[in-house]
Amino acid sequence: MARIAPRTSVAPERLKTLLPSLKPTIYQDPSASKNSNNIRTIAWNPLGTYIATGCLDKTLRVWNADKPNVRQTTELKGHTASIEKVAFNPAKELELCSVSSDGVVRFWDVKTKQVLNEVKGLGETFTLAWAPRGECVVVGNKDDKLFVISPTQSTVISTHQQPVQTNSIAFCWSGKRIFASTGDGKTRILSFPEFEPAFQFNYKEGPDAEFKLTGHTSSCIAVELHPFNRYLATGGTDSLIALWETTEWNCLRTATKMTGPVRSLSFSWDGLYLVGGSDEGSGLEIFNSETGEHLCTYKTMSPSPVVAWAPNRYALAYADSGSLRVIGASTGGK
Repeated sequence: MARIAPRTSVAPERLKTLLPSLKPTIYQDPSASKNSNNIRTIAWNPLGTYIATGCLDKTLRVWNADKPNVRQTTELKGHTASIEKVAFNPAKELELCSVSSDGVVRFWDVKTKQVLNEVKGLGETFTLAWAPRGECVVVGNKDDKLFVISPTQSTVISTHQQPVQTNSIAFCWSGKRIFASTGDGKTRILSFPEFEPAFQFNYKEGPDAEFKLTGHTSSCIAVELHPFNRYLATGGTDSLIALWETTEWNCLRTATKMTGPVRSLSFSWDGLYLVGGSDEGSGLEIFNSETGEHLCTYKTMSPSPVVAWAPNRYALAYADSGSLRVIGASTGGK
């Protein structure tokens, strides 16, 4: 892959005035469902040049970030139900993994539109995380089973039944731990590939001995790791975002400005800013991750449950009124 050019961070005071004034680029798909909740998932490729969207109407499309015309997109066909999660291989420019509620996980070469690998019969799958070096993915289904899957094997490497409702997953950057948000408002820290509790209290026994991050009064449904491992962000149906430091795992601050359940979270490329997506409200809420301060609200036409910062610049992709939109705050360089 090409080397990513260095970037300069934008100060919070500048970002809070600049971002709300920017107009979005609209990536319109005329053939897509007009349902405002049609887009279920958004993902950037590692170079920030392509954006994948997965939809309720089974459409899986990859957009050129610089060309919003649907004629210059790549449609990947084959899933028979809603696309619940997409993610690019972090170590390859154009290898995409898609997870559908049809129980099929597919690996695609976006350039050729070929299916590189397919794993079937996984139940109602809906969550996905790539290992940081791209050697495997972890996929979860609604029966709370987590599957380890290789991009090159048509059978599952291993299956791990979870003891609690598991809503979303994220890897740590070493690839040796997984963070799993759960229905009881907690976040589990598990070793990988063993899926055992990473930390335990030595004065407790059994399941009670497991150390968990307890930060929500109801179901925890989103989890995202800071790009430089400084914080772990969790979001819940209680409308709260919790920020945890990653050494002693203390909750440093909570953000309370969200309206409705926090469905997705994303850090900016430099880790300075955090955005939350919700299926209620009419705006994107942007926070300073270092202070927890609410910086600004970017107004949207409809609720935007799916949000994703680009990996290498201030460009923010989100779903609004059934279409993909991107706002970008330039730092003055290319």
